[in-house]
Amino acid sequence: MTHPRFVNREDELEFLKSRFESERAELIVVYGRRRLGKSALVREAIRTRGDAVYWQATEETAAVQLEDFADTAAETFPVVEDVKRDWEALLRTLGRQDGIVVLDEFPYLIESDDALPSKIQRVWDTHLEDTSATVVLVGSSISVMEEKVLGGGSPLYGRRTGSIDLPPLSLSDARRFYPESGPDSVIRAWGVFGGTPYYLQALTPSVSLEENVQRHVLSEHGVLHNEPEFLLRTEFGIQNPQTYYTILRAIARGRREANEIAGFAGIDSNSLGAYLSKLRRLRLVERDIPVTADPKTTRKSRYRLKEPLFRFWFQYVYGQQEKLVQLGDDAYEQLVEPTFSEYTSEMFERVCQRALPELVPKTYHGIGYWWHDHHELDVVGLGGDGTLVAGECKYTSRPMDEGDLADLERSAAQVRWTPPDGGDPAYHYCCFCRSGFSDGLRRTAESREDVSLFTPAEIVDACQ
Repeated sequence: MTHPRFVNREDELEFLKSRFESERAELIVVYGRRRLGKSALVREAIRTRGDAVYWQATEETAAVQLEDFADTAAETFPVVEDVKRDWEALLRTLGRQDGIVVLDEFPYLIESDDALPSKIQRVWDTHLEDTSATVVLVGSSISVMEEKVLGGGSPLYGRRTGSIDLPPLSLSDARRFYPESGPDSVIRAWGVFGGTPYYLQALTPSVSLEENVQRHVLSEHGVLHNEPEFLLRTEFGIQNPQTYYTILRAIARGRREANEIAGFAGIDSNSLGAYLSKLRRLRLVERDIPVTADPKTTRKSRYRLKEPLFRFWFQYVYGQQEKLVQLGDDAYEQLVEPTFSEYTSEMFERVCQRALPELVPKTYHGIGYWWHDHHELDVVGLGGDGTLVAGECKYTSRPMDEGDLADLERSAAQVRWTPPDGGDPAYHYCCFCRSGFSDGLRRTAESREDVSLFTPAEIVDACQ
């Protein structure tokens, strides 16, 4: 078994290729968190073209970058060899060739020449806009791309003709990289490595998931052993990360409400918001609210780590490096295995939410969590047809039984939601369980149209 060379991204590839064929000028922005495959995407999009210049910036001086870009562009368009080494002159010349210009790691360019967005804006307005050239700006520093390229204060604001905010791969695509194909193993692998292409490429297909975790994450020599720390310090520009580390560790260990996080981190709750805001902007933390609540007015919030590897790392690696060294090859068995099912349960809930539209087909106005007082639901789907779909997820060794269904029904009855057309909602109950269902619950589901039972195999197959 070997890794596929390039997986999916069909929508993004089709978008880029269609813009390359456009008869008008195109200014495309491709951005998103590092390790998601932005460079691989744009290289794949231009792979068979002879009219494209792909150039990746480095952390060097502005003069060196400009010279290097000109040399690279001359390989495709020799006419630029005689052009003055100036960004505007070079881009004007390439525009006359109706070429495709990809500037990767664009934030590095801005770092060395803060005026570059203004230069591109000027040449775009005075020349490129009247050609059929394409300029693609690619960047991983989300804050820089939003401020210097996409934001209202940027000279390039209003010029872009399209953008791609690249997400991780879906579970259905990511599972092609996982070392084991059984549905339960897929869920467990998703809980560690998620859909980030760089992490998936690091996996060794010929060994088990446990061995991959041991080799690549727990081992001090593993390629992903210090990955979160590296990204936080270097790629996200957090120079004094101690408080951020503690906040991330708090969330990874189950402190999900603001007061719990602040208490664990030992910081004032009033100052926590600024830290959480930055972590959300960096796509590391997500805010959950009850699916029936208005995000603009509700004060109910819970936070979770968005990137699975960060959650695993802050749960099992951060602060335990000395213990990991002492345990050596036994680290997974001793440190991870005893609590790994409990760890995976949160990811199981997310997988079930993603699978819901395929398992119970409807047009949903919202899918997510719900909680109020002592009642909580792992999966709630607000159906456009007036159906409230309520689900309970059990990632345990115990089969679900009729008592679990009764608890689900009691909690669902507490949800206050008015369907789009008014009136009272209809209810549909879903039981998602790793270990199957009791005979009694199966008989109940067979006799009722409003009860569905789903196993890991059905759940994983339904994920898109």
